[in-house]
Amino acid sequence: MKFGIRKPSIKKSFKARTTGKAKRKVKKVSSPGYGKKGAGWVKDPKKAAYNKGYKKTTASFWDIFK
Repeated sequence: MKFGIRKPSIKKSFKARTTGKAKRKVKKVSSPGYGKKGAGWVKDPKKAAYNKGYKKTTASFWDIFK
């Protein structure tokens, strides 16, 4: 498990801001369970547990400026 500050990726950040919105809208229409709270725990509990710990033990580079 990583501790500390995550290294920012400009490429991934830009892609998430531009292509993600349209894809999420399409998935929300086609899949009734998409985007619901707690769906990650149902789909893949091991990954959801890891992500929860990762989020608590690391910080974004941009959190420094907040």
